[in-house]
Amino acid sequence: MCDPQPVTTQTPALAKSWGRGRPNRPALGPAYWRLWTSAGLSSLADGIVKIALPLVAIRFTRSPVLIAGLSFAVTLPWLLFALQAGALADRLDRRRAMLGANCARALLLAATVIAVAVGAGSVWALYLVALSIGVAETIYDTSAQSIMPQVVNRDQLARANGRLYAAELAANQFIVPPLAGFLTAAGAAVAFAAPAGLWGVAIFALLFVRGDFKIERTARSTVRADIAEGLSFLWRHRLLRTLAVMVGLFNVATSASMAILVLFAVGPRSAMGLSAQLFGVLLAGSAAGSVLGSFGAELVIRLIGRARALLVSLVCGVLFVGTPALTANPVVVGVAFFVGGVGIIFWNVITVSFRQRITPDRLLGRVNSCYRLVAWGTMPVGAAAGGLLGQALGLKAVFALMAALTLALCAGMLIVTDRRMDAAEREAEMSPLAVRA
Repeated sequence: MCDPQPVTTQTPALAKSWGRGRPNRPALGPAYWRLWTSAGLSSLADGIVKIALPLVAIRFTRSPVLIAGLSFAVTLPWLLFALQAGALADRLDRRRAMLGANCARALLLAATVIAVAVGAGSVWALYLVALSIGVAETIYDTSAQSIMPQVVNRDQLARANGRLYAAELAANQFIVPPLAGFLTAAGAAVAFAAPAGLWGVAIFALLFVRGDFKIERTARSTVRADIAEGLSFLWRHRLLRTLAVMVGLFNVATSASMAILVLFAVGPRSAMGLSAQLFGVLLAGSAAGSVLGSFGAELVIRLIGRARALLVSLVCGVLFVGTPALTANPVVVGVAFFVGGVGIIFWNVITVSFRQRITPDRLLGRVNSCYRLVAWGTMPVGAAAGGLLGQALGLKAVFALMAALTLALCAGMLIVTDRRMDAAEREAEMSPLAVRA
């Protein structure tokens, strides 16, 4: 039996661990690796579903609005349910919340397989699946991100998050795109049965993460009051507020681009002319970059600092969303996706670890959910905008406009500096409730 690591203290050398010296590297522990295994399997299942949905939907419609609408539906719960999911993550045992969410997703897809087998499939049934999967995802992901400081020490968070991102991204993007393409080609029932089974195995792995992951509450309060407290913490913290807005706008750009990418890339009438299988291989380029970036993030941060690494991330993002506006060459687009994947993972490792370090554990679920309401709640807006702009202006215009939006985000780095991030972490060491940056 492995108890979670203590999370109420932070080492004095915390800020220095991001510097040029080599940080201490204690073992992450068996509880972490069990969580890592479960998260990787969950991401594999989640990725298959998200890619299979539009590929299956093409059998029912070629409408850009309806295809992009599936991306809207799967991310809409982050706009509607993120705050409640954060309050639940701070009230419930976080491991049990993750188990419940995965059970719900596995059962939903099992029912979907039955519906497809009896010929009850339709684009509207896919919308129902997308919405339901999205609701469960808000609970699982908020709890999973909030449980991390209970499993490892806070000075291990960058490495723990990097390894977890490597597993999730390798599963969700590198393995999933070609796998989802082949599964979808084998039939809609197969495409949905596979992730249902994977979520079942992930549940089994998570059962072996021992410990009590419920945060002790010193006073009773309402869900509304809990949500308000988390919102207040995020809003009053200048750096967290700025980073949330920046990633929210970046997700508008990426969601708009990815929502129409299948129309730009797949089919004989598309610009790239790829098959569903080759489309999966194309998407694997960004995952390969993300996996490489997850292992190299610590080194890059030590060499150039967090602020410069974040700026590099934004430049990589411009290439990621903007290259299809210039060329339909699959090799060039694939290289741009690879570079974009490296940059995106740098951003995630830095910002998530920073947020986990400066947020009191009793607030972490709510602050994570409030952050993601801004960061991920914009994804359905971006997906809807991608479909509407693509139909009105053409697909290449969407890629160009989203590249310009991403480039404009570099202005935010005037606020997000190494000096301010280091100061915020020192303040958090002295007072867990500090909210100024």
